[in-house]
Amino acid sequence: MSLSRHHLAALAAFLIWGFFPIPLRWLAGYPSGQILFFRILLSLLLLLLIHGLGRRATVRAVWAQWQAAPPAERRQVALSTGVGGLLLTSNWLLFIYVVNQVSVQAGSFAYLICPILTALLGFALLGEKLRTNQWVAIGLSALSCALLGAGQLHTLLMSLVVASTYAIYLISQRRLQGYDRLVLLTVQLLLAAFLILPLAPLLGAQPLAGLHDTHLLLVTGLLSVGFTVLPLFLNLYALNVLPSGRWAS
Repeated sequence: MSLSRHHLAALAAFLIWGFFPIPLRWLAGYPSGQILFFRILLSLLLLLLIHGLGRRATVRAVWAQWQAAPPAERRQVALSTGVGGLLLTSNWLLFIYVVNQVSVQAGSFAYLICPILTALLGFALLGEKLRTNQWVAIGLSALSCALLGAGQLHTLLMSLVVASTYAIYLISQRRLQGYDRLVLLTVQLLLAAFLILPLAPLLGAQPLAGLHDTHLLLVTGLLSVGFTVLPLFLNLYALNVLPSGRWAS
């Protein structure tokens, strides 16, 4: 089977995320909430800049598309987008905490487990068919994760929690076919920003202090551009065509 651009997009996204723990460790001394706050803020500002400079017509078209849709579709799009924002926020906070407070290995396990969970959720929730070779791939991947996590139950459980939030996010976004992915991602980050602002003190975030921290701003800027907006867009782009089972095959 030849690789399409959608396969390459999915592969590139997970390849980029494979290096994510490296810059994240540069912020090991910061509270998870502080990193999350600026990752969301800078990612949102980047997307707003992109739309403002060259995608205003696309934003207006998506808005008109949503308004013209039947009421059931409008509710479905609004629900899936809102749930997606909550899941992204939860996944990012959990991943930052796991890498900086538990272990890099636990974060790495999450990337191994996520395609398996995504394929299984697509089968269970969306009724997607899995071929025999895909079931074999899922079984081998699950066995590999079990062997790697043998004797480290806590690490494996933390990885499962992180992976499940992103797998559920991917499944929820499959219901948004036909809508511009970058616009919907911007809406989700806007929702995440509204969620994180009132919770900042509880999460240990100090926005005013962070604005004067050059190291924090530079690293979270790198996280936002190279490890958030780009791979998320690639991942969501792949979802336009690829069934969930392809993530594990």
